[in-house]
Amino acid sequence: MTAPAPFGPLQFQLVLLRRMADHQPDLVEDARRGLGASLAEMREANRRWQAMVRAPRGRGTLRRYRSVLGEPESSVRRAVGDLECDALLWRLPLWPDLRFEVMAGPGGAVWNEWLVRAPGAPAPGLRTVRDLRPWSCTVDEVARAFAPVRPMEGSAPTRWALALTDPADRLPYVAEFTWGLLQRVLPGRA
Repeated sequence: MTAPAPFGPLQFQLVLLRRMADHQPDLVEDARRGLGASLAEMREANRRWQAMVRAPRGRGTLRRYRSVLGEPESSVRRAVGDLECDALLWRLPLWPDLRFEVMAGPGGAVWNEWLVRAPGAPAPGLRTVRDLRPWSCTVDEVARAFAPVRPMEGSAPTRWALALTDPADRLPYVAEFTWGLLQRVLPGRA
């Protein structure tokens, strides 16, 4: 029996895509093909990732990311309220203007993990809901552009949602994100 192939950045990108496929199957299909991976490889990467996450004696979350993605491109100390954390950033070839960010608190406890805009990369011009296109922006960018927003619980652990008002038509909307990347915008309730 042969040993499984190493689990690295390619497989991790397939894991991110697998969760995004629920909302943006066409974008995911194009990205998967661009990575040169089959649908079976994407399913296998997700199966292996879930096994790592659920392993009773598996690596801690931060150690798991380091083992899969290598050493981060950068690490920055940040204050979040009264607490300090480390923001570790990894480059992923599929999204060159973004970075995968892991926010780790004292003792390496992971507080958050998602895609963010790369330092120095141009941010999208977000003025109205019409500017919110799938995969064009991150949670933080939408929150800043449409402040004040109301965070909402997502439909899965790697999903977030923001309730916002379009300044153009003053109507409510809900922006949904997977791994921090915008997936879709739906009409909200007044």
